Amino acid sequence: MAQIGEIISQLIGLQQKPAPFTSGEPLFWDDPHISVHLLEAHLNPDIDAASRNPETIDRSVKWLIENLALKAGDSVLDLGCGPGLYTSRFARAGLQVTGVDYSHRSIEYATKFAAENNLNIAYRYQNYLELNDKNRYDVVLLIYGDFCPLNPEQRTTLLNNVYRALKPNGKFVLDVSTREHRKKHGNKNRWQALESGFWKPGPHLVLEEGFDYPEQSIWLDQYTVIEANGKMSVYRNWFQDYTPETITNELAQNGFVVESLWGDLTGTFFTQESEWIGLVTYKK
Repeated sequence: MAQIGEIISQLIGLQQKPAPFTSGEPLFWDDPHISVHLLEAHLNPDIDAASRNPETIDRSVKWLIENLALKAGDSVLDLGCGPGLYTSRFARAGLQVTGVDYSHRSIEYATKFAAENNLNIAYRYQNYLELNDKNRYDVVLLIYGDFCPLNPEQRTTLLNNVYRALKPNGKFVLDVSTREHRKKHGNKNRWQALESGFWKPGPHLVLEEGFDYPEQSIWLDQYTVIEANGKMSVYRNWFQDYTPETITNELAQNGFVVESLWGDLTGTFFTQESEWIGLVTYKK
């Protein structure tokens, strides 16, 4: 068991700003305990947590089908598909759908749901940074800010993978957060002592702290979890925020042209107060 003095020393060090995109615990989305709570958050219709609420998802799918002029038989790849909330709706519209996610639990749920509802959807457990599909899809989706937690090298890898996976003139659709989003939600600095919770099944202490990197438009939510035996785990959620100019430039550097830019992926117009930027792009 770690000594109190050692724990305090570690905690003092963890109050210092880490370098941008310094990693935390490697097992996160696929952690046997955490993934249970993540799936519950995905499926909770009353909160916008792991997924947006069902009404917003319905509006987004309807708008995307209309805006992209998708027709039965068109192929769609949903990266970070979770338990299949978008993929199932696209499949019901007659599209050929593939879902990729890095959570065994989410893929298992999505696969079971598709089978029970006679939906022909191809699901794969895969890290989309290792995607190697080539010229297969009319549209690739990356929804709910999944681009933002990636570091610059990972984002370049992902964009290269998406570019390769798309057919000629294929569309890449994504949304990213703006600084307005964090202004609304703010940095948190708080603690909780729990018998059981999101991070661990047994008694533990959670110390939550936020760090702002305004010069780089980066935020960090850091969770330090101390279990009853003194074991300490540090989980880091990084967020790269964007302006229309910065996301357009980054996409252009990797071969994508912005066709239209929105305040979200339901067709809301973008304003300076928008918390999100929705983008429809195509490969050069």
